[in-house]
Amino acid sequence: MRLARKTSLAATGLAVLLTGAPLAAVNAYDPDSTTVAAAPDIPVENVQAHLAELQRIADENGGSRATGQPGYQASVDWIRSTLEGAGYTVSVQEFTTWSGDTSWNVIAETADGDPSSVVMAGAHLDAVVAGINDNGSGTAGLLETALQWAASGQTPTSKLRFAFWGAEEDGLVGSSHYVDSLSPDELSTIKAYLNFDMIGSPNPGYFVYDDNPAGTELRAMLTAEFAERGIESEFIDVQGRSDHASFIDAGIPTGGTFTGAEETKTEDQAAKWGGTAGEAFDVCYHQACDTVDNIDPAALDVNSDIIADVIWQLAGADAVAEERAPAA
Repeated sequence: MRLARKTSLAATGLAVLLTGAPLAAVNAYDPDSTTVAAAPDIPVENVQAHLAELQRIADENGGSRATGQPGYQASVDWIRSTLEGAGYTVSVQEFTTWSGDTSWNVIAETADGDPSSVVMAGAHLDAVVAGINDNGSGTAGLLETALQWAASGQTPTSKLRFAFWGAEEDGLVGSSHYVDSLSPDELSTIKAYLNFDMIGSPNPGYFVYDDNPAGTELRAMLTAEFAERGIESEFIDVQGRSDHASFIDAGIPTGGTFTGAEETKTEDQAAKWGGTAGEAFDVCYHQACDTVDNIDPAALDVNSDIIADVIWQLAGADAVAEERAPAA
């Protein structure tokens, strides 16, 4: 997740346009309204193995997976080969950052599913240093979900598209480039975008994005997933600090989860979630100590399962809602 900044979200305060069935109708597994079986429990040890691989890549490249560094290119190569090995159609989109570095997005999608109804989920692959919580955690949880989907052998109703973004830490450059590269017709096929950035903070909170009026139904789905696990989540406005921002500006429904960064956990939050009040959710945010030792396994496990549950629901829904705000 990039450093805090204020942003004007074009969708804020605008009327929401609803067409099709509401997402609320499919926000719990119902065998009568879905074409796929329920999501599996995501093995957290598999997610941790992906984190270990990202740590290895950083260690072998000067401790860094930052944009413009060899560790980032090695991360791209690993993600691409892993997804291709699972049977996805994978493309690598090259772009140039504001500082002139070359970077890449990795985009993988299912062969099956309605191309006019795309469910998209993303996480940024780049880092400030090694970047294991920020954002190896979101990357690893999303990657394992994609691998589990491929292993299930199921056919989605909506096409699934998984994105691993470059240069998020340089100003959301990769995701912005991707959205800008799409025509209006191509953008209109994306019915939902889910973003996962920092899902294993060592002093975790359990937050659900609340910064897009067009994403109300996605927010409700994610909140329900936490509630089913006995966790009281909180809404958060992340103020355009991650890769869903360009999707918001394009009028696309967005949602996501987050376990906290440099902000301080309150007494009330510690009473609700455990951990230490008066300390940051992630004391190693954007620092060299953001390694595999900087992860809370329970938070990583919960969020990885929620990623899978929501993607499975949307993949198999008879109709994915188009809850779209006017584009900027």
